[in-house]
Amino acid sequence: MMSDDVPLVSVLIPAFNHERFVQRCLDSVLEDPYPAKELIVIDDGSTDRTAERIADWVATHCMDIPIEYVRRENRGIAATLNELAARANGEFLRPGASDDYLLPGGLDAQVRYLLAHPDKGAVIGDSVVVDQHGNRLHDSGMGLLRGGSKSLYRSDDGIRRAIISHWAIGGPVALMRRSALDTVDRWSEGLRIEDWDLFLRLAARDALGFIDVSVCAYRIHGANLSRTRHTATRIGNLAESRQVALRRACLFDEPYRTLLRAQAYHIGAKIAFLQGQPWSLAQNLLAWSWLWLLSKLRPASGRHGVEAA
Repeated sequence: MMSDDVPLVSVLIPAFNHERFVQRCLDSVLEDPYPAKELIVIDDGSTDRTAERIADWVATHCMDIPIEYVRRENRGIAATLNELAARANGEFLRPGASDDYLLPGGLDAQVRYLLAHPDKGAVIGDSVVVDQHGNRLHDSGMGLLRGGSKSLYRSDDGIRRAIISHWAIGGPVALMRRSALDTVDRWSEGLRIEDWDLFLRLAARDALGFIDVSVCAYRIHGANLSRTRHTATRIGNLAESRQVALRRACLFDEPYRTLLRAQAYHIGAKIAFLQGQPWSLAQNLLAWSWLWLLSKLRPASGRHGVEAA
């Protein structure tokens, strides 16, 4: 049921080959009690029965919530997220994932934060971690799965350092203003590590906030892109991350610019280790340690990050 008293939230679901999980994802949108929401789903060329399961669910629930469902050929996650955002009508956008699901109350908590902090373009929360059967594995995706420190996320300085040096975001946990996405040019198409790239651009503008609330369940299963054990795929993901770090360093002032350059060498060390190149590993670790120390010694410039290109 729609309400005129609260802003509209567009829940955006990019779906791909998650026939076992997509119904739970869609059910969770209905289960969240936030009263003003719409659901937009794009099946990104699934080769299993994901599209059919979505169509059946939409036919059953089309009177319960405003729904738009599109099925098309595969274009990749970033292009799909951009299309979802373009189709959305809401003031706030809630990107999800078809193998994860929302937790009740998360939308309300995040909307309240953004209404209370008009200077923030997006807010991230925490997640609980579940297995492929829905059994809880961890109470905190950020702390227990990713090893991040939530205390860092309580200030703009801490958020910048956390996003740059220790990517601890477990699952789709962000609520964004539509206007913030327009400012940072949305998701960069062609990237597989599109979320880190977007959060770097938001953090460079001090546009990212945090609430210590579990807003979604992040599902661990055999096909998670971010947790693959396939060496060639891991190297490819790391190489892309390194390129993102080098490309986005110019958006930051000091000492964060140097810290992001240090992170690029840290990623390079991981690549060298996976490739069995000890000399390259040593060089990257030496450069990382020097730049990391330099970032500690350099005083803050006192200005905000530059406009995102």
